[in-house]
Amino acid sequence: MITVECLRVRQRDEFEEITYKPASTAATHSATDIITKPEANIILSGPDQATAANTLLDVLGLVRLCRVEKTRTTFCHPNRGDVTVVIDLITDIGAFAETKVMADDPTAAATLLDRVERQLGLTELPIVSLPYRDPVLQHEKE
Repeated sequence: MITVECLRVRQRDEFEEITYKPASTAATHSATDIITKPEANIILSGPDQATAANTLLDVLGLVRLCRVEKTRTTFCHPNRGDVTVVIDLITDIGAFAETKVMADDPTAAATLLDRVERQLGLTELPIVSLPYRDPVLQHEKE
């Protein structure tokens, strides 16, 4: 929780994967709270592999923190393959927009991200920098 590190098993439609997101540090956050860090994804093949992966994590002694149920709609920029906007509907929590920019240069990425979010009118909305698990955990406590 403190380091915002994540190990998850994701299931959607016929796609299953394990994802690891490393701990967040001062180096992964810009002054404007843009997070840039790599993640490792392992695609699971075959039916019920997510169930097997969850069983493995249980046997290893990892404790499931929470279950996030999300419906995602993805919008791709019509002229730029490096820009996407996703709208996530989190069960019992609400709707969130996330702008994603793929770039090797963090400064260029931040500039493009700002431009896209201004064009879409997203700069006036509150920024939520917490992972979805945090509001889900808070909701479960209430």
